[in-house]
Parts: sequence; structure tokens; C-alpha cells
Amino acid sequence: MRISAVETALMCICLASAPAVASAQQVSAATTATSSAPAITLDEAISRAKANEPSFAAAVAASGVSKLDRSIARSALLPSVTYHNQYLYTQGVGVLAAGSTTGALVTPRFIANNAVHEYISQGVASETIGVQQFVAASQASAAAAVAAANLEIARRGLVSTVVGLFYTSLTAENKVAVAKRAAAEADSFVTLAQQRETARESAHADVVKAQLQQQQRSRDLADAIVQAQKARLDLGVLLFPDPRSPYILTTATAIPPLPIRTDVEAAAAHHNPELQSALASLRQSDLGVTAARSAYLPDLALNYAYGIDAAQFAAKTPDGLRNLGYSASATLDIPVWDWFSTQHKVKQSEIMRDTARVVLTSIQRQLIAQLDEFYSEATTARDQLQSLDLSVQTAAESLRLTRLRYTAGESTVLEVVDAENSLTTAELAREDGLVRYQMSLANLQLLTGTL
Repeated sequence: MRISAVETALMCICLASAPAVASAQQVSAATTATSSAPAITLDEAISRAKANEPSFAAAVAASGVSKLDRSIARSALLPSVTYHNQYLYTQGVGVLAAGSTTGALVTPRFIANNAVHEYISQGVASETIGVQQFVAASQASAAAAVAAANLEIARRGLVSTVVGLFYTSLTAENKVAVAKRAAAEADSFVTLAQQRETARESAHADVVKAQLQQQQRSRDLADAIVQAQKARLDLGVLLFPDPRSPYILTTATAIPPLPIRTDVEAAAAHHNPELQSALASLRQSDLGVTAARSAYLPDLALNYAYGIDAAQFAAKTPDGLRNLGYSASATLDIPVWDWFSTQHKVKQSEIMRDTARVVLTSIQRQLIAQLDEFYSEATTARDQLQSLDLSVQTAAESLRLTRLRYTAGESTVLEVVDAENSLTTAELAREDGLVRYQMSLANLQLLTGTL
């Protein structure tokens, strides 16, 4: 009973501890597990990986925190209101106020305090106006832009990883099918060589050579199954809580076309996250210089308070006077001397700004180089696909004709073995060519933001 390449890989995962030769019941169980396994497309794999990959989760958290930092910085530009309540008791000096009751000590011992018993209950509104506060809000916005760009970088890095694992696993399964075909071909050739030896049409050396080829193909099949199992486990780590969970990879049969070069260049210039991150970092560095220079400028602090500050916790005094009232203050702090610390901070920020400019120009050069490299790679891989298909067809026809000639006694066993190896090599090269084109196209799509 034969099963597909996917089923074979699943059998290796689910029956790792079983003997090398599975029984009919084990094959049936593996086929049943395969039929109930979920079908995973590339988009589904990316979606699952986003929910399971810790580095991407950290980038999402950093972006969310930066957005809250921007909100906090903006709120600092608005007045703050607090409700201040305080009770003060001060030791008196023993002097009675005129007209007061006996024993009432109304004069406090400390000159800074107003009364022996003092109650403060006020609503206080405060506002500080300065260049630093406005620059801090702009810096928070720039930091949020950097975090958003870094999140996109992390997303595209995760997508690149998933795409690589997806097509590697898919190709590994296809190579299992190639190895199974080659093993079956080797088995068939051993039978043919034995029949010719029995009919005294060939030497026993032909059977020995065919058996050696058969043994090698069996080892190749075992290696291909192991590689497919490894690739599935590597991808399963990103997709499922248990990486041994069975699943089936599905993809479109049609090969996607290569986008036009001008469209790729335009998209890369406007939607590249590394470039956006560098631009936001440069803006953040420019604002850092402005923030450092703003320390030379004065700050204006405004305060307004309404409530009571009296010897009684009441709206009116015992004499009927109102305790409720308000006060306001304006404070202007002018910096005079700080031992050159502000000047040094300005120089520090200018150094960081110059570094950000270098980083930006470097990323721009890398973007140009990567765009040309990825497009050339994708173009070459696409152009080779038709040649690889033709090589497979040619190798298959060569093997067919060589076997016919060997059956008729017109070719040697070495020619048949060479034809079998040529077909297997061509089929494996075609699978490698397909994954090469898919990866090159994915790199282009990630560079332009279309994936």
C-alpha cells in the first residue's frame, strides 16, 4: 500500500518510536491522521506565527508602549488639576488673641506658619510652558514612528522566516516523492536485471550493480524522509503548541509572475520599513538637539488654587467671614549658569544626530543594492524554471530509451544507472529551482511591502 509524501512525513512524526517497516494498521492510522490534519496555506502559516513568535510579540508590545508614551508626553502640555488637602498643627507661644476664649493659643511658634490649627483644602491647577515640553511631545511622536517601523521590520522578518520554512518543508515533501520514485525505479531495474540474468542475456555483475543502486536509493529515501520531518518540525514550532501536530501544506499550483521593475522600485522607495525607521530616527535625533538647546530658554510656571487655607475647616469663620478664596502665581525660571552641562548635552545630541544621518545614507545604499540583487535573482530563477522542466522531461525520456536499449541488449547497466541518476538529479534541481524563485519573489515582496 503506497501513501503520499505528506503521509510519509506524518508517519515519521507520529510513529518515530515504531519499527522501520510499518504494519498495515500503522499505515492506515497515519492515513487517517493525515485526512483529519488541517490544511495550512502560506497566509494561514503567517497568521499563526504572528500569534506564537516571541520576538514579534515583543515588537508589538514596544510599539504599544511607544504610543502610550506619546499620549503621556502630549498630556504634559495640558494643565494638571489636583485636590490638595492638608492639616497643620503648630505649637503656640501662649499668647491669647484679643477677644478670644481662655486657653485658646492662636499665635503659632514658627513664623512660617499661619496659625496653631491650619486647614488647607484647595483645588490646584498647574501649567508649565516651555520649549522642552513641546519638544518632548514631538520626540515621543518620533519615537512612536520608530517603534512602528521596527514593528514592521519585525513582521517582515517573521514573514521571511515563515516563507523560507514553508517552501523548504513543501520542497522536502516533494523530494520525498522524488526519492520514492527513484527507489521504485531502482527496484524495477533490479527485477529487470535478474530476469535478463535468468535468461542468460546479461552477466551477474549487472544484478550486483542494480542492487547497489537500489540500496543507495533506499538510503536516499530514508534521508529525504528525515529532512522532511525536520522541516515540518521547524515550521510546526511557529504554528502549533505541539510542533508534532499533523498538518498539510497547500499552495497555488500556478507560479506567480514577476512584477515590473519600475513598480518594484517605486514601492520600495515608499514602503520600506528600514528606510522609514532611519528617517524617523533622524527626526528624533534632530529633536534631541532642539531639546538640548531649549535648556538655555526660560520656563514659565502658572498655578491657580481655590479653596480654604484657614484656622477652621469651614466655609466661613465664627465671625461670618468667608474662608473660601483663590490665589494665583506665575513663576519665570531663567537659566544663568550650569557649568557647561547644557553645552555638553547639545554636543552629545549633535553627535547622535550625525550618526543617524550616516545610518540613513547607509540604509539607502543597502536598499538600492538589495533591490537590484533580489530582482536579478528572481529574474534568473524565473528564466531557469522552463529549462529545469525541460531537463526533467529530457532525462525521463533518456531513461525510458536507455532501459529499452538495455532490455534489447544494446546498452550497459552503467548507462541505465547513469540515466536514473540524471533523472533524479534533474527532478531535485527542479524542486530547488522552484523554491529559489519563490524565495526570491518573497524577498522582493517583503522589500516593497506587498507581502
